[in-house]
Amino acid sequence: MTHRLPFSLLAAALFTLAITGQPAPRKTAQLENGHGAYATHRYRNLFAEAGHSQAEIDAKIDAAFQQLFHGDPKTQSVVFAAGSNANGPLMYLKDVYSRDVRTEGMSYGMMIAVQLDKKAEFDALWNWAMTYMYISDPKHPSYGFFSWSCKTDGSPNDESPAPDGEEYFAMALLFAGNRWPGGHGIYDYHAEALQLLSAMRHRAVITGATKFGPRSVGPEVSEENAMILFVPGIMPHPFTDPSYHLPAFYELWARWGPVEDRAFWARAAEVSRAFFVKTTNPQTGLAPNYANFDGTPHVTGNPQSGVFAYDAWRTASNWSVDWSWWRKAPAEQELSDRIQKFFAAEGIDSYGPVYTLDGKSLGTPGQNKDHPVGLVGVNAAAGLAATDQARAKQFTEALWKTPIPSGQGRYYDGMLYLMSFMHMSGEFRIWPPK
Repeated sequence: MTHRLPFSLLAAALFTLAITGQPAPRKTAQLENGHGAYATHRYRNLFAEAGHSQAEIDAKIDAAFQQLFHGDPKTQSVVFAAGSNANGPLMYLKDVYSRDVRTEGMSYGMMIAVQLDKKAEFDALWNWAMTYMYISDPKHPSYGFFSWSCKTDGSPNDESPAPDGEEYFAMALLFAGNRWPGGHGIYDYHAEALQLLSAMRHRAVITGATKFGPRSVGPEVSEENAMILFVPGIMPHPFTDPSYHLPAFYELWARWGPVEDRAFWARAAEVSRAFFVKTTNPQTGLAPNYANFDGTPHVTGNPQSGVFAYDAWRTASNWSVDWSWWRKAPAEQELSDRIQKFFAAEGIDSYGPVYTLDGKSLGTPGQNKDHPVGLVGVNAAAGLAATDQARAKQFTEALWKTPIPSGQGRYYDGMLYLMSFMHMSGEFRIWPPK
């Protein structure tokens, strides 16, 4: 399977500009709880709706977790034990194909663990992230964030952060603090989450040396646009990544996050919902890998930047989970119908991974020669918001019959496969304070 181009191709191109002020924060408004699972405490189970028993569903999820977290290390598992330190056991989650450890995968692993009540795995992954990926030097440009990519021995491949990792770290930590309260040190999950969320919005610009040359890094959001950035490294024309937009999470941060930032995250949720409509193609529902703040594709030297490729797969899952949890933006239903209609027409058991936004398959070497499991998963999760139930059921069944990923592609495919199964079965939930 072809994998996404390295983040470092763009990170290396960042350079310093001055940042000039920020608009005053909006006043906190009364939050509307919507009509989704947050308000009702009921989660749809698309597999049960399709006729599968709860025992079968539970067995599928458990089998996927056991294989991906504890299976054969050569062909199945993406999680590996790495000894221990004063804080306890250490584990890392590896991108097997690229041979590195990414904040994306570590934070996904932690989210899966907290959802499935696997505290030992959660703590060991968080311990590794804090031991090797966290930047604790106040003079370092990435202070308060995490190196997005490391070798399996913990040494960095890059000392810049990727905000999707911080987003999932923060949400997983808040859920952990609510589900397993009373921890101390790095296991005071709530305190760790609040510190990270504050840094994501308020971290001052720091310019200085890294092992890979000088960098200038600031906050992970655009204050003016209320959007997550693709990278917080300072550059002349910052941009976003549609698959980083997580309004379902932002709504919770608007309730549980730092008090001074709650109005910002409420605004960010609203902005992201409108952004999904702007950035997706009006016929296909496909989003670009990278986008400008107005939703138009952001084209860089990366040939996959302005097309629907590996990052962009996740966007449909993001708006569909937002609909499932909050039901505030009916346009998300239209987006799910649109993208499922497109992929059904492409062949529900044969579509490939990379397309132009208007739906042309990009058959360059290594692309669209496979039917990617991760995309099967997120396209099925789009059924959480779809109104065409008959078509959505076809996507549900397509995922149901798909084997657990193994081999070289099992990292990204495996994480999206398992999280999609959890979303669609109602086992990926909001864990509120006790």
